[in-house]
Amino acid sequence: MPAYAHDDFSDRMPTEIEVESAEQLRKILVSGIDSNAPTKLNLAFQKGEMAEVTLTPSLAYTFLEILRYVSSGKGFKIIPVGAELTTQQAADHLNVSRPFLIKLLESGDIPFSNVGRHRRIKAKDLFAYKAERDRMRQDSLSEMAKLDAEKGYI
Repeated sequence: MPAYAHDDFSDRMPTEIEVESAEQLRKILVSGIDSNAPTKLNLAFQKGEMAEVTLTPSLAYTFLEILRYVSSGKGFKIIPVGAELTTQQAADHLNVSRPFLIKLLESGDIPFSNVGRHRRIKAKDLFAYKAERDRMRQDSLSEMAKLDAEKGYI
């Protein structure tokens, strides 16, 4: 695969050149971010043209998160909150099997709609389910750690 591929990272890992470029840009961005103010970047193009770009704090941190994924060599997929996902896409996002996801849908744990014979899950509903699932897991782990500490296992 060429170093300057135009495809995204949803089906592949970043190349070494992409990892290095993302790490360089991540360091530049981190040095200029102020959590309470917009971040101004001056970009120089090969033709000698200059452009100033202003990033709001939320945009700067989102961009920084993407650069962290690429610079660590990880692939990723961006899912818009308003997207409707297939059952396979939703299962992949939760890291569960498709049959397990269908059981969650049929039990009412995650809302869905039918498009013809196919189920569709709104990304916002899937994200809400995942956030609640992760919160419950964290609470359970914290409770187990507390019990272990009380019993002297830790």
